Amino acid sequence: MPFHLLPLPYDKSALEPHMSAKTLEFHHEKHHKAYVDMLNKLVAGTKYENAALETIIEDTYEDKEHAKLFNNAGQVWNHNFFWSCMKAPKEGQDCKPKGNAAQQIEKAFGNLDDFKSQFKEAAVSQFGSGWAWLVMDQGKLKITKTSNAVNPLTAAQKPILTCDVWEHAYYLDYQNRRPDMVDAFLNHLVNWDFVAQNLDMTSTSKAA
Repeated sequence: MPFHLLPLPYDKSALEPHMSAKTLEFHHEKHHKAYVDMLNKLVAGTKYENAALETIIEDTYEDKEHAKLFNNAGQVWNHNFFWSCMKAPKEGQDCKPKGNAAQQIEKAFGNLDDFKSQFKEAAVSQFGSGWAWLVMDQGKLKITKTSNAVNPLTAAQKPILTCDVWEHAYYLDYQNRRPDMVDAFLNHLVNWDFVAQNLDMTSTSKAA
């Protein structure tokens, strides 16, 4: 099969108490896996059988004939990215950006608290299923949101950070309290090292 369910970059219990092992078990091994399995069925015998996820997403976006293919490819990509956006919280260690990442957040949003407020607003106000994103758009950091399987690649934006706000991402732990889940994500789980890597990559791309 051309696509595989990537392993989590941490143990299923590593994000507790903010995200439970049970949530990760269902989210990763049921929901994410289902997208991978369906994607492999859909691309079998087609021109996309050996294509990159990004190519499939860009080619099939807003193509009604390939809507199912787009949805599953988008969700595989989104989840692969989302898992890396989090890391195990460490007691006594602040979940804050450092160095260049901190400087860019402050430059774009004023300070970290204002960034969190704007990101939370995007995540909470996304109607129904979807994603909140921090993106690089034409050299500027912006916060955006997308519905269902859509991601910033469809708008030629570079994803820097995302939070999954589909109900299956949080309902076992937070029920209908999406704002509480987003707070936990922003205050305890964000992998700022991953954010910094993504920002460095955008700087390298611009320099090239």
